[in-house]
Amino acid sequence: MPDDLRHTAGGRVLRLRGLDFARHSVRFAFAVDGLTFSTTYWYEDVDFDALAAAHSREALQRLMFHVAALEAAKLCSLRPQRLCFGAWARFWTRELAALWRALFREVWAQWRYENDDPGYLGPEVLADEADAGEPLRPAVAPPVETLLFCGGGKDSLVAMRLLERAGVAFDTLGYSSSIYGPAALQHGLLDGLVRRCRPRRHFHQWILEDFLDSPVLRLHPELAIRTLCAAETPTSIFAALPIALQHGHPAISLAHERSADRGQLVWDRTGEEINHQWGKSAAAEALLNDYLQRHLLAGVAYHSVLKPIYDPVIFAMLRPDADDVAFTHSCNLRKPWCLRCPKCLYVWLGCAAFLPREVVRRTFGDDALLADPTLAPAFLALRARGGRQPFECIGGPEEATLFLAACAARKLRGPATADLPDAAALLRLVERYAEVDLAGSTMPPALGERVAPELLAGARAARVYLRGVLRGATEA
Repeated sequence: MPDDLRHTAGGRVLRLRGLDFARHSVRFAFAVDGLTFSTTYWYEDVDFDALAAAHSREALQRLMFHVAALEAAKLCSLRPQRLCFGAWARFWTRELAALWRALFREVWAQWRYENDDPGYLGPEVLADEADAGEPLRPAVAPPVETLLFCGGGKDSLVAMRLLERAGVAFDTLGYSSSIYGPAALQHGLLDGLVRRCRPRRHFHQWILEDFLDSPVLRLHPELAIRTLCAAETPTSIFAALPIALQHGHPAISLAHERSADRGQLVWDRTGEEINHQWGKSAAAEALLNDYLQRHLLAGVAYHSVLKPIYDPVIFAMLRPDADDVAFTHSCNLRKPWCLRCPKCLYVWLGCAAFLPREVVRRTFGDDALLADPTLAPAFLALRARGGRQPFECIGGPEEATLFLAACAARKLRGPATADLPDAAALLRLVERYAEVDLAGSTMPPALGERVAPELLAGARAARVYLRGVLRGATEA
């Protein structure tokens, strides 16, 4: 092994080597023994010099240290035994340590499963755990009611239309990441969708990183690591806080549905549920919302406006805005759509189940994927045929089954539409997944009261549509 990769008797050491501000960017630098990595966040609509003047540079460093801590977490995919925050260790508090450990335990469950390492729960952190300081308070009055993340997919479109119809004023945030390809393409797609809607402002963020897409595992087999992992959603929440702080947003909204609350399997070695989407789950939402308000930005709530509903309701809510669906994209491999990965096939399936065929053709360029026998195994995998679903941001097996049945009823058929449940079982799935659960929502009460009628109307529309299609009484 090269000298620069030899770790000490205490094991590999991950170090934070830099947390550096420019006026519109923040750069984080790390080293894992002899390997070095960095991530830079660029903000079009944040002036860090102005924020430092308003709140102090120390307060701003403390805020962005949270991003550094979760950026460091993804490097724990290389299984360091120790984590040293160096000059910034003073920001590692008891409360942040508890949050970080909880996120690491749940998000990295998939990593532990893929690397057959049930015992690795993160490194020892070489820092004293102080008490958390007072949360910051935005210095300006809120011009809008929430900052809504826009990832460009069907959930983002439904969330924007939901807020519009509920009379909620909102801004949007779209970010590009170097792991998803050229930034100009990503922002072009996001901007195209946002222009179909009516946010007050649309903010842009660029993330440039050199770890997740690196050949580190291929070039360093001695690390004995198979996969890499990152807590993208929690990290993105912390990274959006400078925007909320500067522009006075009283809330941060995302478009995560109830479908994200369920894992893909239960690991027999540990008995724990492995959920690729845990960072989007209701449990993660509650954890992050509580921490943000108590320790980072006072009075700034974090929530998902779609958390009370499952995907069948979301796809039904696309129907009034079918002309906008062609401006969405979801693929993480080749934007806008590769039409081969599980995420593309799942979104295609839901759209084919609910939307006119001409909309499906206009959006994806193909309305006959189910007839392709080479794709049948991938469609069946969405139903967990073969043991479990793919690790991807998709709805559960029952939802995929419901979509396949609706497609078959609409004469979109193929090998994957064989061996479906009977009509009675399908109608029971409709009742289960076309409903609304507002009980556990972390939405601010005033916002929740305004969007609830729209969610309930969407659920009713989903039930009526699916019952009609499955009984052969509706031509869609």
